[in-house]
Amino acid sequence: MNDISHSNTKNKIAIFASGKGSNAENLIKHFNKSTSASVDLVLSNNANAAVIERAKNLEVETFVFGKDELNNSTIVIDKLKDSQIDWIVLAGFLLKFPENILKEYSGRVVNIHPALLPKYGGKGMYGMNVHKAVVENKEKETGITIHFVNENYDEGKIIFQTRTEVLPLDTAEKVALKINLLEQEHFPRVLEELITKNGNG
Repeated sequence: MNDISHSNTKNKIAIFASGKGSNAENLIKHFNKSTSASVDLVLSNNANAAVIERAKNLEVETFVFGKDELNNSTIVIDKLKDSQIDWIVLAGFLLKFPENILKEYSGRVVNIHPALLPKYGGKGMYGMNVHKAVVENKEKETGITIHFVNENYDEGKIIFQTRTEVLPLDTAEKVALKINLLEQEHFPRVLEELITKNGNG
């Protein structure tokens, strides 16, 4: 993919999400105005996820699959290849990412986690589960981590972290709002910088 004809085109991003899709929508809108990349595909393991409707409203193609199809068939990776995807972004995707796709897209699969890894990572640590644990443990700060994905939950190389204060009276819901603001502000920018630096080749 290093050929000159491809290097002049936009990088194509696929987003995997399982839920509401606020990060996915934010990324789609950001890259609609970008010269370096575009979100061309949104994939979900949940046919009823709000992210599907958000993507359709923004005229982005969607693709729904089951857990078994992800792990025991080539249907998902075939879809990525057919769509000529360059980068994969996980935005609230709850399934463990399969090794065959990680191998094919080595160094091009990025996740966002709503805590300061390595704290509060691992299986089951997502969304409000993370924020409740942060509050229960009386942490003084939390934040977001943008990282590469490897074969283990939340253990890939960290690309970017930023922090926010956790006040003594903050609830998990209040922490969630603070984290969402950080995600909305930083995720598109960090992703664009990463893609611009590493190109599609």
